[in-house]
Amino acid sequence: MSAALLLLLVSSVSAGPFLEKGSLRKEAQRISCVRCCGPSEQPASIVSSRYARMSSDPVYSVPKVQPTIDITILKGEKGEVGEKGIAGRSGKDGKRGRHGYNGQKGQKGHVGPPGNSCKLHYAAFSVGRRKPLHSSDYFQHVTFDIEFVNLYQHFSMFTGKFFCYVPGVYFFNLNVHTWNFKETYLHLMKNNKEEAILYAQPSDRSIMQSQSLMLELQEGDEVWVRMFKRERENGIYSEESDVYITFNGHLIKPATE
Repeated sequence: MSAALLLLLVSSVSAGPFLEKGSLRKEAQRISCVRCCGPSEQPASIVSSRYARMSSDPVYSVPKVQPTIDITILKGEKGEVGEKGIAGRSGKDGKRGRHGYNGQKGQKGHVGPPGNSCKLHYAAFSVGRRKPLHSSDYFQHVTFDIEFVNLYQHFSMFTGKFFCYVPGVYFFNLNVHTWNFKETYLHLMKNNKEEAILYAQPSDRSIMQSQSLMLELQEGDEVWVRMFKRERENGIYSEESDVYITFNGHLIKPATE
């Protein structure tokens, strides 16, 4: 009995170092072991304990993950232009701003070209004829031999025409004395166009006949009187001692006003 007890004691003493050396080797292997697996592969108890430990510590707080969407991938094609909408109401006028500073005085301009001395804003004439006139041709130009008024010589006594130097609106008047038993037929002309007619039928009594009109003239236009012959004799009467035939005209409104 004592021998068996002694044998058991010797075996336990001799096996102690071996057990201690083996346990140290296992502990070293456990400490140096590194796992390459993720948290999801670990046991639930270990993961929950680690998450509780990291969430309680601000240093190990889990970052929030926010997904990023690339809009260029989701962008569709450009649509058609829509109809224009109704205009909105006009806003209220704003307050008037402050008066700005006066600018610097500009340089003196160049001297302009000299004006035309003939372009005056006045034009008037009044002429008469002392001699009677019979129409010997189909058309006959009526000339005048008395000059009552002729501002700036705009009426030519040689041609019997008024030449327009000042564009504008003019008034013209023609007075004649008819001849007994003869037709009186005259045209008031603007350039080569008949603008008005003075006419009197043949009669045993001579009368004064008149025609008036207004014309808008441009520079270079001419106004004159023409006698027109038809089947009958055509004539206007006058005497050396008296003036029965007159032709008048004047500017009413220049075009530059």
